[in-house]
Amino acid sequence: MLNKALPLKPRLIELRRTIHRNPELGFDVHRTAELVARTLGQLGVEAQTGVGKTGVVGYIGDGDGPIIGIRADMDALPILEANSVDYASQAPGKMHACGHDGHTTMLLGVAMLLAKEKIPGQIRLIFQPSEEASDEEGISGAPRMIADDALKGVHHVIALHVDGTLDTGKISVEAGKVSGAVDTFRAHVLGTGGHGAHPDQTNDPIWLTAQVLNALYAVPSRRVDPFRPSVLSLGIVRGGGASNVIPNSVYIEGTLRSMDDKVREQLVAEVERCLQIARALGGDYELKIERGYPSMHNDPGVTAEIQKVGHDLLGADGLDVPRQTLGAEDFAYMTQAAPGAMFNLGVKKPGGPSRFLHTPDFDLDEDALPIGSAVLAETALRLLRPR
Repeated sequence: MLNKALPLKPRLIELRRTIHRNPELGFDVHRTAELVARTLGQLGVEAQTGVGKTGVVGYIGDGDGPIIGIRADMDALPILEANSVDYASQAPGKMHACGHDGHTTMLLGVAMLLAKEKIPGQIRLIFQPSEEASDEEGISGAPRMIADDALKGVHHVIALHVDGTLDTGKISVEAGKVSGAVDTFRAHVLGTGGHGAHPDQTNDPIWLTAQVLNALYAVPSRRVDPFRPSVLSLGIVRGGGASNVIPNSVYIEGTLRSMDDKVREQLVAEVERCLQIARALGGDYELKIERGYPSMHNDPGVTAEIQKVGHDLLGADGLDVPRQTLGAEDFAYMTQAAPGAMFNLGVKKPGGPSRFLHTPDFDLDEDALPIGSAVLAETALRLLRPR
């Protein structure tokens, strides 16, 4: 598949740059979905639109046999791009800073590679909206597509994610839990405001919050088993509007990350316990927990197949040591629905600087585009024809 994919590079670059110039957020990926459906149609691939609100599903093969799903996400991030390139975002404040433009392009590359192949079963191409965000009901793109039967009958599901710290020509993948579960907490610490010159006549919520913050930051190091990964990070602390006015409340918002289900529940309980400090000191609090993505599990059998493909296509040096992360990924819902795995694809130009996801200067080495398409296509074929 790699030999077949390399000549596709100019077309893949053209598609990727078109998508990169026109980033769309969340479920509002209409233009990208239209490009995907049109490209699939040009290849003679049956396409179903409006799946999971704005997703697209392509079907290669007659389905008389195993079904292998391959997923790519299409949405961008609300980030102002800092790159000075001719394909930079034309939508101010929106940017493909997580490489989903590359993911979508490489799955279209899979369609180019397999559209004319004799498939002993079915390859299902799953173009998903809203991996980075949720709708008004707090549901992201993967569960929406699953609810619309995108994975119905699927035996295995695979995906890739670009890695701007890994050299082009390399992949990394391991079995087991490979990403963190994520939950968000939002709270108001409630006190009694007043004049800054008379703090004794108030119950200062900023002071109350300081005690709560000390307790929160101690949770991972002092409350959780040190052999079980966990993170508690505050992203927002907001209160007050004038230097001489003590406010009535302070708003705090943070993220909880974990690998273990018991630790996940413990973190939620610990946040509540920490906020109770405000109540013990005469104040009060309001707390809302927003449940996010579960930890993602890579199936051992599917992982082993990806590793074999990586070795065969890229050589022994093409397999890198995986780096565990507590970053979250809603592909986790798909690997709950069907055994599957996600691998990391190197997109750093060898010798060049690392490019980090979710930053204004993220970019990818386009030499990686045919490689990603080839690894996905080859893995899907081998999963259809187990040795």
